[in-house]
Formats: sequence, C-alpha cells, structure tokens
Amino acid sequence: MGVLPFADRADFANADRGLIAALTPGVVRDAEGRVVWDSDVFAFLDGPPPDTANPSLWRQSQLCARQGLYEVTDGIYQVRGLDLSNMTLVEGERGVVVIDPLVSVETAAAALALYREHRGDRPVTCLIYTHSHVDHFGGAEGVIPEGNPDRVPILAPAGFLEHAVAENVYAGAAMGRRGVYHTGILLPKAPDGMIGTGLGQTASSGRISLIPPNRDITHTGQVEMVDGVRISFQLTPGTEAPAEMNFHFPDHRALCLAENATHNLHNVQTLRGALVRDARVWARYLDEANELFAASSDVAFASHHWPTWGAQEISAFLTGQRDLYGYLHDQTLRLTNQGYTGAEIAEMIELPPALENSWAARGYYGSVSHNVKAIYHRYMGWFDGNPAHLWEHPPREQARRYVECMGGSSKVLALARDYAGADDPRFAVTLLNHVVFADPSNAEAKRALADVYQRLGEGAENGTWRNFYLTGAMELREGVRPAPNDIAGGMAEGLSVPQVFDSLAIRINGPKAWNSALTIDWDFTDTGEAYRMTLSNGVLVHRARRGGVQGGADLTLTLTRPKLFALLAGEGVEEIGMTGDPGVLRDLVGLFDEPDPNFPIVTP
Repeated sequence: MGVLPFADRADFANADRGLIAALTPGVVRDAEGRVVWDSDVFAFLDGPPPDTANPSLWRQSQLCARQGLYEVTDGIYQVRGLDLSNMTLVEGERGVVVIDPLVSVETAAAALALYREHRGDRPVTCLIYTHSHVDHFGGAEGVIPEGNPDRVPILAPAGFLEHAVAENVYAGAAMGRRGVYHTGILLPKAPDGMIGTGLGQTASSGRISLIPPNRDITHTGQVEMVDGVRISFQLTPGTEAPAEMNFHFPDHRALCLAENATHNLHNVQTLRGALVRDARVWARYLDEANELFAASSDVAFASHHWPTWGAQEISAFLTGQRDLYGYLHDQTLRLTNQGYTGAEIAEMIELPPALENSWAARGYYGSVSHNVKAIYHRYMGWFDGNPAHLWEHPPREQARRYVECMGGSSKVLALARDYAGADDPRFAVTLLNHVVFADPSNAEAKRALADVYQRLGEGAENGTWRNFYLTGAMELREGVRPAPNDIAGGMAEGLSVPQVFDSLAIRINGPKAWNSALTIDWDFTDTGEAYRMTLSNGVLVHRARRGGVQGGADLTLTLTRPKLFALLAGEGVEEIGMTGDPGVLRDLVGLFDEPDPNFPIVTP
C-alpha cells in the first residue's frame, strides 16, 4: 500500500470540478415516505481512514460519495452521488437528453428535479440506455411517464432488452440475493460497515421500472440526431455488458464511455452473478474508442465516477484501461496453457508497475483475483481438469466428512483459531465454513466465522469483497434479513410476451410436472400475436402460431397484453375470453415454484 501515490489529489480536483449544487438534504423518499437513498449518511468519510477500513478503498469511497449536479462541459451535466450510477443530461434545442436514469424511479426523479432547479424546466426529449444493467435503466419512469405515451425516442444498443431480461428476470431471485451481499445494502453505513462498492456508494432501494427502447443502435458509426444533438455511436457488445455502447458528441467534443472505462478495475465476472465478459474484446473496443474519439474530445465521462478532461489525458486513460484488461486476459491464458488452473493463476499474476500504481487500475470493484478466475472459466469452464474435482460431494455433505475426519467440531474450531492467530485467516475461514455447514446450529462456530469474515472485510481494498465478508458476518450473527427491493418485479411490464413465457418456464417445478401434459393457445387481440404453449416432461415451451386456429388445445385464451400481466398478478380473468377447460390454467399455476429471494448463503 505504501507505493500508492496518496499525495496525488488530481482525482479529487476532477471529482469536484464543475459542481453547481448538491441536493440538500441528500435524502430521497418514496411515495410512502420511506427513505430509498441517503447520501448524507456517508458524511463519516470526511475523516481519515480508520483501522476498520483499507485506506485505498476509503480514498475511493471519499471520491464516490461526492454528490450533486455538475457541469461536465457546455451543455452537458451530470448528477452524481444520488445512486450507484450517474445520470447525464445533454441540453438540446427544445429539451434535454437523459443518459442512464439510475436504479430507482425515485432517485431518477430527484436527479431530474435537481437539474431543472438550476437549468430550467426542460422536457425530456430523449432517453438513452448505455447498456443492459439495472442501474442504467431502472429509474426510467422517473424521467418519462409509464408507457412513454409521448413516444419519446429511447435509444439502446441492439440486444438491450433481451439481455436486460436474461440477467435481471430469468435469474432475478438469485441475483437479487447475491446483490444484497454485493452492494452491502443491508449493512450499517459506518466506518466498520458499508463504506462503498468501489464503483459507487451503493444502490438505491426504490421502485425499479423498465420502459422498452424504441430505437436500436445497430452498428459502430451510426449517427443519430435527437433534439438537435448529434451523436456518433460505437457498439461494444461483450464488454462490461452483453449489450453496451460508447458514443461521442462531436459538437460538444465529449465522449460517453458508458461503463467500459471507469476509475477502477471493473469485473470480468461480477460477484453478484452474470455472464462472463470477454476481456479480450473489452480491450479491443477500448483501443477502438481511443482511435475513434480521443483526439476529437476535450472530456470523457462515464456512468460511474468522475470525468477526465484533456485529449491527451483521455488517450492515456483509455490506453491504461485497455492494457489492464488485455494484460489480465493474455497472461491468464499464457499460464493456463502452461497447465495452471484459475485458482493458481489468481495467486501468480501481478500487474505491471505502471498499472499497479495507477489509481484508475486498482481493484475496487473487480479484482485481479476474481477476474483471472473468470477469464479461466470463460475458456475452460468450471472443471479444472483434476479428476478428484469431477464428482465431489456438495458442500454440506463434504463438510460433514471433513469435520468427522478432523476429529469433530471442537478440534476443527481450535485449529481454525490457530490459523487465524497465525495470520492465515483464509484457511481459518475454510475450516470454520466446514463446521458451520456440517452443523448450522453451532453458534460458537458461527461467531468465530463471523469474526474472521469481519477481519477479512475490514482489510479488503475491493468494495464488493468487503461487502460480501461483512454481510456474511452480519447474517451469521443476526440471521437473514429480507432484501429491500425486487429487481425482476419492477421490470415485468417491459417484457415481451415470449420473455414472459420464458420466465414462467423457469418457475415450473420439473419433478412435480413430470407426468403432466397440457396445451394452451394464447391469442392477443391488441398486438396480433398468437402462441401455442405446451407442457411435457416438465418443460414448458411456446412457439408462435401461424395460419390461424390449429385445434387440439386444452384451453384457448383471448386477451390483450396488459391483461396477461393482470392475470399473472392474480387480478382475475375478467375481459379474458376462454374456450376449453379453465382448470388447465389452475393446473399450470399449481406447478410453479415460488422462489425465495432471501435464501441463505453462509449456512446451508
């Protein structure tokens, strides 16, 4: 840590540059008065780093906690510090173009109100989603009315909706549960609790929405004119998100880097769960962005962190970010081809000194360790090639056997304390985890494991590692607490009918449905869509129906798309035409699982 240039205050100057005003107090509430965002709670970061926090992460959190409306350049503004992400606003001829409306409807509305308070009551004339992660579209209904009745242009990279749904709905319950750990949202905001994620402070806990885009960006070089604002796009699929894009404002000499280049090492695979990203193409798209836009830009900004000013500085920043992901990719594969596994390579790789000592390359959100493992997994899969790992017992059964072989829980606890005292908390955690999984009622083991998690969390430079460790410690001590928001639920009305049917298929309890068979035809009078849904061997499938009535259905439903959502919400079947046996619908619903969004992680 001593090699890091703590005396360098350039990031602080850039983070403060252009401040117009902060939201005072920095609190956002929902319609019922519940606090969904509080930036003031991070005021403790104004002091020096305590013993309970890594000094480097503390510095990053000080930067991320800055809150308010900022001028980026003439006609471009950002609201930062009102959610995990930034909202950018570009003034047009008639109104304002909004880029990335934060996580929640409430924080997005508050950010837009702060802008209007100081720049005038301009209408939103365009909305742009940079990519398919919820912190970049969830607050859409805070800036545009539900359903987009005025048909405001909404731009997004090709494939946006498909990937937004796949990530946030299909695996929504599991990802939401992991997200509690990832963001540390349930931890106390305090020097010994949650101090930030490295990418931002944390996520808001308000209502999540999704208004589908109505204009796709399909290729690099595509130029769009919206409200008199000229924008040149660069598609970057497979980088930080499966569907993502950078874009340039040539008349403003400003470059939006989405989430492809931020002031930290990002994730090749995020701890909250996601598809493994491609570090190779990520590096190449950063190189392309440098070539396409750096020389014609005076400022580069992203949807997290603070801008970079100056063409040379932008080019140097993009070069460093390119080399960061390129180095991890190439060196991981070099060592993979020498026979090392992901876990081994993660202990071997060191970054070049110029990157290691660069604040913008520190592992505050991603880490060298888990990014290397992700790159290995992308190419080699979960199996490391060792036959001993091909058919291992699941964690609880394995734990019981380990504890038995080591002489019982008391002996393993004593060994764990020895390792913790010998400055090997990593192995102490391994031993204690076996005891807790072998006997989840062992209060002494849970307390001991929580204490070591606390120690590891307080020493972590990575914000999400800290949050995972400290949340694990909290749940071992206090039990599981419910998550404050439902990512998937807020997105439902943005789904296409096939996406809704895919979501239903994921909820089928396969063994329960082994011997069930049914066929339902769905006719949508407002969209003209028609589908046949069938269940066999525990698999619910659907396909578009062409050529009119086919016959052979157990039930035919005639309805509108809004009625489909009402039906799924249990609001009754009024105004839905039914032909056939309505009991088939009850049979289908009876085969669904209700996923528990609060399943345990640190105990079986």
